[in-house]
Amino acid sequence: MLNARENDNGQTRFTRRRMLQGAAAGLAAGPWIAPWCAQAATPATKIRIGSCVLSLEQAKEAGLDGVEIGVGGPAEKLRIADPAVRQEYKDQMKRTGLVVSSFMMGLLNSCPLASDPRAPAWLEQSIDAAKDLGAKVILVAFFGKGSLLEGRELKKADVDVVVQRLKAAAPRAAQAGVTLAIENTLSAEQNVEILKRIGHEAVQIYYDVGNSTGMGYDVPAEIRFLKDRIAMFHFKDGPHYLGEGKVNFPPIAAAIQQIGYQGWIVMETSSPARKPVADAKRNAAYIRQLFKMA
Repeated sequence: MLNARENDNGQTRFTRRRMLQGAAAGLAAGPWIAPWCAQAATPATKIRIGSCVLSLEQAKEAGLDGVEIGVGGPAEKLRIADPAVRQEYKDQMKRTGLVVSSFMMGLLNSCPLASDPRAPAWLEQSIDAAKDLGAKVILVAFFGKGSLLEGRELKKADVDVVVQRLKAAAPRAAQAGVTLAIENTLSAEQNVEILKRIGHEAVQIYYDVGNSTGMGYDVPAEIRFLKDRIAMFHFKDGPHYLGEGKVNFPPIAAAIQQIGYQGWIVMETSSPARKPVADAKRNAAYIRQLFKMA
């Protein structure tokens, strides 16, 4: 995710600044299975496909399994903290048979976790709301003003605060059965450094293969390095359909299978034909082909 913003209806929309993005990977849930060989996915592979740019109704029409939703814009009380808002999502889930895979804290790009005094309360509100909706992962964003990089080096003072605040929120997340997944443009090694300092299994990585491709990282190698520290993946390919841009998806899919990942791939994709449902259906078909899914 990069430069996300939410509209008045709580849906997340994205700017086209894809310089650091090539396409890919916003996915959820746990890679806690023993690794297997890098071949076609076996029938035991459980990859679910979601979207962070469609509503539940649109996702249903596109043949997806669920959606990632935004928590709302900056306010003392987040939109998602309103029980009435959550009830709307519950009603939509009941009508569609789909689920909310994850939350996205896009507001942290303009109101950084490292500096905004409201941010710890936002984490708590999001954790409680995620538990209520059954969402297992919360994307904690570090882009724009919230970036943890100065060039290629970590912003040490900001990282110190982020570590402190995530460490404080982690027990609440664990008790709720929720993972706080940090998404950024850091290298795998830099992310692991942060995770080690936090030292809690409830804080993991939300790996966006488009962002990492744009940064010039060896994406398959990073995935294998991070292994079960990855909570979810974002898939995107800039302004293109998946597989038609800069992201080299086949070795990425092989690495995902190698680490035994079973969970969500959340599409943060563009709509080249300006037909969101049809374009999402096409991108989902590509993912199913990658992983040899029925």
